[in-house]
Amino acid sequence: MTEDLTRRRLFGLAGATALGAAGLGVAGCGFGSAGSAATLATTDASDGPGFVTHPHFTPPQYSVRNYGLNDSKYIFLNAPYSGPGHGGTYIIDVHGHLVWFGPNTATEHRMDFNCQTYQGKPVLTWWEGLVVEGFGKGHGVIADSSYKQIATVSAVNTPGKPDIMVDLHEFNLTSRGTAFVTAYRTYHDASVNLSGVRGPATGGYLLSGVAQEIDIATGDLVHEWDSWKDGVALTETYEALGGGDGGYGTKAKPFNYFHINSIADWDEGHWLISGRNTWTVYLVNKASKQIVWRMHGKKNNFKLGPGVPFYWQHHVRPHSIVPNSGGLVTVFDNGAAPAKEPNSRGLVLHVDTKAKTVTLHKQYTHPGVLAGAMGSAQLLSDGMFIGWGTVPRFSQYTADHKLLLDGTMIKGSPSYRAFTLPWTGTPAGLPLAAARHRTGGATVYASWNGATEAHSWAVYAGKTAGSLAEVGTAPKTGFETAIEVKNTGPYFAVQALNAKGTALAKSAPVKIS
Repeated sequence: MTEDLTRRRLFGLAGATALGAAGLGVAGCGFGSAGSAATLATTDASDGPGFVTHPHFTPPQYSVRNYGLNDSKYIFLNAPYSGPGHGGTYIIDVHGHLVWFGPNTATEHRMDFNCQTYQGKPVLTWWEGLVVEGFGKGHGVIADSSYKQIATVSAVNTPGKPDIMVDLHEFNLTSRGTAFVTAYRTYHDASVNLSGVRGPATGGYLLSGVAQEIDIATGDLVHEWDSWKDGVALTETYEALGGGDGGYGTKAKPFNYFHINSIADWDEGHWLISGRNTWTVYLVNKASKQIVWRMHGKKNNFKLGPGVPFYWQHHVRPHSIVPNSGGLVTVFDNGAAPAKEPNSRGLVLHVDTKAKTVTLHKQYTHPGVLAGAMGSAQLLSDGMFIGWGTVPRFSQYTADHKLLLDGTMIKGSPSYRAFTLPWTGTPAGLPLAAARHRTGGATVYASWNGATEAHSWAVYAGKTAGSLAEVGTAPKTGFETAIEVKNTGPYFAVQALNAKGTALAKSAPVKIS
């Protein structure tokens, strides 16, 4: 890395250094590029614990290598765990600049961050709650383009028995005004027979995977499917009793035999549901709750072509489905843990439901990347965007497998899923300003958390807070822009301007320090 370093870059570059030390190859990935030479961008950060305008913000550290990708889309990430800095939901651009950060709290960790559509408008969605034994207990959140929360979604419980909460693995909105959520339900009675996995014949303790479709406006349950009640036998699991997050089948730790982790519409009457610990994708009739077919696993209904088998998979999505014929299905194939393959893969499979065949259409890999959990595979019109789960990395590829973008996050802060999507954000709050003395004038800092339309800043200064006049402008250079002015104020304010120079919003006045 030969670029000159300033103190304001050290915080972000510390993340890049740590990633290199962890063997993630930030300094030199060694991949063929799809465009010009790679450019490295790191998180914008100020001296000390955070940004000058947001002193308590310490977003997860990351770096981005851009191989000629010039895209107006943004990248949506989340860091649920406590690596260096705060975890939370965050948006960056393709050059690595932070756009928006929504930090976790002590009692609410965020996962499954996405941009979806609700009531005909783009919204941000995420799950928030607590992570326990490999699954979550919380609720889904929907926020509008000003980052204000406009709806929450909770699981629907059995009357008189609050037995489930929304799980972290899926919060998927539909065009019908409903949301798909995953949940984990415990079973512990004399009928639970775990002898098929060398457990007790009676009185076993297990976790079932639950899929719910919920009306967002009313909170009413539309459909529910429960793996244990609705046809997935214990013997379908590949999880060993007492291994991994599978539990011991005791009250202290139930057996997670299914591990539901994604739900999507196959068509309006059927769900496509992924069971990680059964290595199976299920087509389920919503009304009857019957399993129509299984793809892969011990009770597979298809002839699988070379390269199709997947293991411990996540984030299954159908595409271009033709009724009674089939279509494409994308899968993030973890391939571990334990390891069954040398690399995790983003798969595009062609599923023929008439001939009962599945063939490998495309696969995307990253040398040496094998993720034991989490991950996502987003099909693009011209390639694929992959979040590598517990390997703290995200990548974008062309349709012919060339690497366009490669991002890495500091060890300890992986993103559950990662997506690239268009987004326009106009925060409800005002921009923030801060000013610091320097020889001959001041350095003024400007930020507006989440503003995608801000392209430059106008700086105002004056002897009093009520007598400010414009003293200069500067282009926006990242999440926080440092602007040097030949004015001592002592009062300053900043105003965000769009690409045409039109004023968007102005900060409150601040006094220099």
